[in-house]
Amino acid sequence: MTTAQALEKLKTFRTASFALGHAEGMLFYDGATVAPKGSAQVRANTLGELSRMSYELTTSPEIVEALETLKADIGSLDKVTSREVELLYRDYDRTRKIPKDEYIAYSRLESESDAVWHEAKEKSDFASFEPYLQKMFDTNRRIALYIEPQKHPYDTMLDGYERGLTRESCDAFFGSLRQKLVPLIRRVCENAHKVDDAPLRRIFPVEKQRAFSEYVMDLIGIDKEHCVLGETEHPFTTDFSKYDVRITTHYHEDAVASSLYSVIHEGGHALYELHTGDELQFTAVGGGASMAMHESQSRFYENVIGRSRGFCGLIFPWLKREFAPMLDDVDEDRFYLMINKSTPSLIRTEADELTYCLHVMIRYELEKKMFDGELKARDLPAEWNRMYKEYLGVDVPDDKHGVLQDSHWADGNIGYFPSYAIGSAYGAQYMREMQKEFDFEKAVRNGDIKRINDWFEQKIWRHGRMMDPGKLFESVCGKFDPDCYVEYLTNKFSEVYSL
Repeated sequence: MTTAQALEKLKTFRTASFALGHAEGMLFYDGATVAPKGSAQVRANTLGELSRMSYELTTSPEIVEALETLKADIGSLDKVTSREVELLYRDYDRTRKIPKDEYIAYSRLESESDAVWHEAKEKSDFASFEPYLQKMFDTNRRIALYIEPQKHPYDTMLDGYERGLTRESCDAFFGSLRQKLVPLIRRVCENAHKVDDAPLRRIFPVEKQRAFSEYVMDLIGIDKEHCVLGETEHPFTTDFSKYDVRITTHYHEDAVASSLYSVIHEGGHALYELHTGDELQFTAVGGGASMAMHESQSRFYENVIGRSRGFCGLIFPWLKREFAPMLDDVDEDRFYLMINKSTPSLIRTEADELTYCLHVMIRYELEKKMFDGELKARDLPAEWNRMYKEYLGVDVPDDKHGVLQDSHWADGNIGYFPSYAIGSAYGAQYMREMQKEFDFEKAVRNGDIKRINDWFEQKIWRHGRMMDPGKLFESVCGKFDPDCYVEYLTNKFSEVYSL
């Protein structure tokens, strides 16, 4: 096969691969948002068939020959095609090691497991979900060993979400955070009486919350021609290209801040995808560089921007006016303090910025124990509850508010959770770099979020997957420094609680 013929094969592959991924993504989104409960099995069968087609396409002899031909002549290719060949061959090399039948069965399992989880969470019925959860961990462990038999399977899982990430690096990162943040969290808890957020738990009509979501999406610069907001049990973002991004939220009448920060968080994901370079679209290079890079955007918009004094000042007049008289007894300064109240809690997605990483640490430790064989799925509720008491000092009332709260394990996203903490830490360094070029706080205070969006677009978003995540981060911020994150949190919460 000549290089020219291989390039034509690559072009055909792009079209077919995108179409299959688009169809699979649409089915997942539909299942998580509006599909009737009884449709799960039919959807699982269809997803299984689509995964078979995807497997056969990725491992087909002519596509493999095309990739090998292009690899041999890599010097003649443009930068985007060269990187695409590298990523596609990496994907092929992983996929070919997994038996086809198991690859297809796993796709069905993901769909079935997600459907069972939704009902199990609603009823706080862990027993019904337990066999699916055990099968999900067992299957992922087996697949990891197919891919890299010489490597610890959990390291393979971590690497799948963040290239180069290992248990060793995670242990060091989380160990440092635990050592430096736990004393700060204790000091904040001792001063908990200084911040009362009771007004945020009044009844805020869902219809007006929906209007508020639309307002906030406009404020942070989301293009609604190419991004839509849906509703689901567990908020998430899915994207098919920069021209079609879906974000979701969940509304609680007695927790107005929940949907607000869900929308901002998912909005950060959406902004990343909506600003990928046009030349990268419909190739393997389009989209975010990794999950930690993606979470660095969502957590930055949610916390560094969204919970700042400047942003709270921007949104407070709308809230006070539209939800009157709910906040008539609250001024802007108190609103900022309420939004940044820190207290150990049960739910990760609603955890405050300071204690959030402890929630992630718990999930990381549990995943390691599952992969090491120290725990079985049946042990997870008790161990989850024990660790929440040890790490956060809270008692878990039921599995709905405990081990069943996240959708990640139901969807097979094992090894994903550390990305949230690493991404959170990245945010402090982004802000430090921005401040070298412009007044970050002034931009937020003036509602000039576009200034921040433009910075991210130039530094990160437009590059898609042209670089591995570590290299991309270092090109913007230099060496990763978790102490910068600790300093950011220490300064912020010392001010909030007058420590």
